[in-house]
Amino acid sequence: MADLDFDGTAVVSAKNMRTAMILAAGRGERMRPLTDHTPKPLLPVGGKPLLVWHIERLRAAGFTHIVINHAHLGQQIEDALGNGAAFGVSIEYSREVSALETAGGIATALPLIESEVFPVVNGDIYCEFDFSRLVEPLVRLAAGHDQAHLVLVDNPPHHPRGDFVLDGSRLHDADSPFTPHPLRLTFSGIGVYHRALFAHTVAGEKAPLAPLLRLAIDAGRASGEHYSGRWIDVGTPARLTALDEELRQHHAA
Repeated sequence: MADLDFDGTAVVSAKNMRTAMILAAGRGERMRPLTDHTPKPLLPVGGKPLLVWHIERLRAAGFTHIVINHAHLGQQIEDALGNGAAFGVSIEYSREVSALETAGGIATALPLIESEVFPVVNGDIYCEFDFSRLVEPLVRLAAGHDQAHLVLVDNPPHHPRGDFVLDGSRLHDADSPFTPHPLRLTFSGIGVYHRALFAHTVAGEKAPLAPLLRLAIDAGRASGEHYSGRWIDVGTPARLTALDEELRQHHAA
């Protein structure tokens, strides 16, 4: 990933843009009994675990230092992925005794993250998103313009109301009466964040991400983009099975 200039004022180098985080600490209650013995992000789909799909796509985009948090059956994740050398990356683990929710997990992992801005992806989704698209928001956030950038997708059938409104590249709270138009989109679980977003989040304590995002939106410091490609919230055994069959058929064709 080459050095990039932003308005001639900030330079974000390959070294300090190479870190990404994958969230893998969830219990996966809706996936039981599969997750009684296997962490949800390690469940195989299309011949490889969900986590490996993310690692490979992140590496292809130049993110070669991966931080993964885990809690439920987390040692299995470490045993499966090791230090990341087999995938052409380096992996460090943020170990949680019990899941700290999204913001709590990110805040706890911050000492392992080398940069002021970094992408985060939920480990329990399948997505064919090109992570190199996040270079521009990484540079913009590094320059201090925003604290968050979210990738939004069309609302799936199980979440028809969506989460946020995208007006150009600016995010609005979908539930706010001041939202400029009614188009709602769903948060994909992929975002870019500035460390400052977690300045008041205590490491080691549970904390959700949504309140922090709404504060950033209210302050006019949150951007977004609409991704219309392949994205699946692998939230139930039925969705996992359907995706697995589809991917296997695609690769066999």
